[in-house]
Amino acid sequence: MRALLSPESSSLYFTSINIVSRDPNPCRSRTSLYFLKRDGGCRLIRRKTRSTAVKALLDSATIEELGLKESDMRNPAISSTYRRSMLPKPNQTVLEAQARICTGPTQTRPLSEEQAFKVLDTILRSVRGELKDEEQVSKAQIGAFFAGMTIRANSFPEETQWSEGERRAMNLFWPLLLRALPPDVIFIADPEGSIMGLGNSVGPQFIGKGTTEMRLVGALREILAGGHLGYEEVQGVLKDVLPLKFEDGKSTGVSESLLSAFLIGQRMNRETDRELKAYCLAFDDELGPAPVADVNSLTHYGEPYDGNTRFFRSTLFVAAVRSCYGESSLLHGVEWMPPKVSVTEEQMLNFMGANTNLSLHQAKKLIEDEEVGFAYLSQREARPSLYSLIGLREHIKKRPPLATTEKVQQFIRAKGKESIVTGFYHEGYEEPLLMLMKRRGVYSGLVVKGEEGALSMTTRLRSASTSKGFPVNYCSGFRSVGTETACKEDGVSHQSFRLEVNAMDYGFEPTDTPRTDRSVSKNIELGLAALHGQKGPAYDRIVLNAGIVDHLLGCDGAEDVTIALDRAREAIDSGKALKKLLNYIKVSHKLK
Repeated sequence: MRALLSPESSSLYFTSINIVSRDPNPCRSRTSLYFLKRDGGCRLIRRKTRSTAVKALLDSATIEELGLKESDMRNPAISSTYRRSMLPKPNQTVLEAQARICTGPTQTRPLSEEQAFKVLDTILRSVRGELKDEEQVSKAQIGAFFAGMTIRANSFPEETQWSEGERRAMNLFWPLLLRALPPDVIFIADPEGSIMGLGNSVGPQFIGKGTTEMRLVGALREILAGGHLGYEEVQGVLKDVLPLKFEDGKSTGVSESLLSAFLIGQRMNRETDRELKAYCLAFDDELGPAPVADVNSLTHYGEPYDGNTRFFRSTLFVAAVRSCYGESSLLHGVEWMPPKVSVTEEQMLNFMGANTNLSLHQAKKLIEDEEVGFAYLSQREARPSLYSLIGLREHIKKRPPLATTEKVQQFIRAKGKESIVTGFYHEGYEEPLLMLMKRRGVYSGLVVKGEEGALSMTTRLRSASTSKGFPVNYCSGFRSVGTETACKEDGVSHQSFRLEVNAMDYGFEPTDTPRTDRSVSKNIELGLAALHGQKGPAYDRIVLNAGIVDHLLGCDGAEDVTIALDRAREAIDSGKALKKLLNYIKVSHKLK
């Protein structure tokens, strides 16, 4: 037997998804969903388009039983349509520039002279009131853009500092901008009055309005110089400014320019461990102590909140599988999040008719329910303060520190062992993520370089032209020494490991990852077909990610990876995993 590590009844259900096609590649075939009604009859529902609503999956009797309202059934199939219509859209010209310059010391791509002229002209015309509606450049965009320019000028290596074209454009536009920009933006663009060379006194003298902005401005002076903050400084700023309050789409509290500069500036400077800890733990007490679920094991799944754009996202279906043998899971995320704005678990659950407005205590009940055994929590319900930043994050364009730390949360605790699993993409973030997990005091932790930075491992062959950095399926993690849940005190001993999982070593045939291309319904079709027992790439990925994760986390009964994979297959082939998922849809609407 091979091992990766040395051991130290619902009325709502689907029949099998019939694939009737001569296509030798069944995973590309169109599917027909057969829904069994309570009287034993069978109604065929053919999916002619990917945008079929929840009604196409559930009959009217079931809709009534679950308490769904027709008016609530807004379930578009394409992930990008989940964006809230009341959010003001960013200016695309400036947003494209932010994507180039509001990033790290080695990733930044300086603007050409033509690009810089276009961006600065757009900003100038916007602040003068010459642009309307979606053409306007938001305060958050202006703050992020000038923060990026300032940090590059002050602390970036020569190759990612200002280009000659950027400097010529700024020399031309700055005298005009100086007369048009508000004081907070002039401060961000030239905090010491030394970058532009015009003897600007606004930046050095700016202190902000009120105690909240004064604290923020003080922190920004350090950040804009390329420096770092202490744990208490970061937490103090976050707790001062959040949640954001809006009227007519505009913030009524702290300056959006200052806040966006703060968030993107810390990411550009590459956050220290103490800064990441501050972001991770800042709002743990927002809703009071975390509920404690009476379960022996609980895994917190931290998928990237902005979703998957291209490939099958398997974690929801993995959670249903693992619940069949007592491994409870808590998934968390949002309906829609920049910058990817793609498929998320909340979109899938919405599409299938589940209740995604659960409180922490309702989610705890689902985890404890033997007929379900897993739960999903929206950041909207679990961390309202952080959720209030979604609109601002779209206008920042690049991921802020929260994109890392929101994946390492413990919204619900457990009486038994707790574990955290999350994904990463950029090299250098795997160790900070594991550090945050250890800070959480969990028994075991695992980071996976999955496709698109998600936590799902794949069965596809490794490309011969793999770029530098860790390959897909690279895993790093730890398990606490001993059988008890790890303590929070310093000095806890951990067994660490690093490895690359080769699925072929465990009997999986190499297959390309199924594509979903932002389609929520396609992701669901693949997952449901797999839970019906249809063998293929989606089935293999669910089995692989359930069994390997069980083994690496040190779950009971998974000491031998082959046995761990076999029990995941049995959970699917027996129909238990599908029933768990469908129980979730039903029970989530009955919780009080």
